[in-house]
Amino acid sequence: MNENVKVKKEEGGLWETIKVIFQALLIAVVVRTVLFQPFNIPSGSLIPTLLIGDYLFVSKYSYGYSRYSIPFGPPVFSGRILASAPKRGDIAVFKLPKDNSTDYIKRVVGLPGDKIQVIGGILQINGQPVKRERVEDYQTTDLYGRTISVPRYKETFPEGTTHYVIERDGDRGYWDNTNVYTVQPGHYFMMGDNRDNSTDSRDEASVGQVPFENFVGRAEIIFFSIDENASLWRPWEWPRYIRWNRMFDRIH
Repeated sequence: MNENVKVKKEEGGLWETIKVIFQALLIAVVVRTVLFQPFNIPSGSLIPTLLIGDYLFVSKYSYGYSRYSIPFGPPVFSGRILASAPKRGDIAVFKLPKDNSTDYIKRVVGLPGDKIQVIGGILQINGQPVKRERVEDYQTTDLYGRTISVPRYKETFPEGTTHYVIERDGDRGYWDNTNVYTVQPGHYFMMGDNRDNSTDSRDEASVGQVPFENFVGRAEIIFFSIDENASLWRPWEWPRYIRWNRMFDRIH
């Protein structure tokens, strides 16, 4: 074979490989920016709804698009385009207002203009207590990693949506009695379902109310889940740590 022809074929093959890799990366960026972003749960603030080791898809289109829909959040524009307001009860990923870069995930409990308070562990919305029904206890861990049973409740928001919360410290936790928070225009009040183990909008110094612009997307479905005790260095043990019953669960 002519050496020039051989070199051209090799160069053509290399260029085709580069094009395929570039196209694949471009598709991945578009999907992540416009459609879905994978997200994993690193903390227990949303137990019992979401567990440490859950991996889920967040829909980027649910609330429209802001600068934070784009990887690294470049300041290419302000506000949102194709905006659709979050609903009370949504579990949403947002950028922490204190630094506009850290990803947080919590439940929307307060809409713009709402008055939010917690009295004796019971969430109050606009002066009315949210319906709370005691159900079977939940097994979790305390501050020292010991397994304990804690009260679990079914909460029903005024709109009729339901979810479960736990009270690790009963109704005497640090954030179980608060002042009244008035949700600012264009902001949302976020809380975790693990009410005594969640840094959320109740803590104004750390989180506070979340501007609509900071929302990344709505949590939709768990696509994988593995127990937090699984070891990265012992993959042969992974099958027994995978939570098969959580695969493809819708999030609500």
